[in-house]
Amino acid sequence: MPSANAFSNRIAIALVFGALMLAGCNQQQYSASPYGATAAAPVTLSPQQQTAMAQQTQQYQQRAAALDHDNQELQSMLAQTKQQSQILEEQVRATQSQLKDTTDRLVAMQTDNDQLRGRTTAMAASIQTRSQAEIHANNTLLRSLTVTNMPGINVRQDGDVVRIELPDDQLFNYGTAQLKPGADALLKTIAADLTQNYPQQLIGVEGHTDGSPPASPQYPTDQHLSVAQAMAVYDGLTRTGGMPTRQLFVVGHGGSHPVVSNGTEAGRARNRRVEIVIYPETMRR
Repeated sequence: MPSANAFSNRIAIALVFGALMLAGCNQQQYSASPYGATAAAPVTLSPQQQTAMAQQTQQYQQRAAALDHDNQELQSMLAQTKQQSQILEEQVRATQSQLKDTTDRLVAMQTDNDQLRGRTTAMAASIQTRSQAEIHANNTLLRSLTVTNMPGINVRQDGDVVRIELPDDQLFNYGTAQLKPGADALLKTIAADLTQNYPQQLIGVEGHTDGSPPASPQYPTDQHLSVAQAMAVYDGLTRTGGMPTRQLFVVGHGGSHPVVSNGTEAGRARNRRVEIVIYPETMRR
């Protein structure tokens, strides 16, 4: 594509040529030829005409140069505008992506907050119920329970309380609070044992982890995971097992109360548990 300078030069040359032709036409002389045609006389310019033509040519060249300069500036501005437009488009796309990520995180946080609010309400109700209980000291709570004979379940007296350890892997997939198939049947058996042997005792459902960071982003800390697992067992005992909700309360300890060292995989597996803790306190009727 020709530049503005070349185009302007062509205009100037055309104008000069036109002026020359006009001057020549004014001074033409014709002579007869043997065939009756006429021939143009040579074009001559006076010094004044030559000076005028030179001045016009110089003016046309200056205008062409100015047009070429203006064209270069416009092209530079156009390139800068395109570059700025591209940068703005990239910034808009980045902002849209950040807004989507922020919205997704806000939705997840709102869900977590709703779940935590529900758990907090349940814990507050449990604590209030416990504060109204009658305390009867009893160091002989350990009785014959059906779950004692189940593989992997440990039942022991711990001071004034009885602890039933339910291994995490019998209840949940690793790092989740979703009950496995068959876990409801286990919780139903435990609920029947508790209803028969401890119909009046307050019972805590306590979640424990091995202290490792949760594998799922659904649980920001191992404390959240332990509360969620304890709540799942609480729901199973009350919904499937039919235990009264006012008899139970929920606690999540995270990894703060290991029963063995977390130095081995077997130790960590032992520490990942939900404990059903039977207290000597009884409910007020």
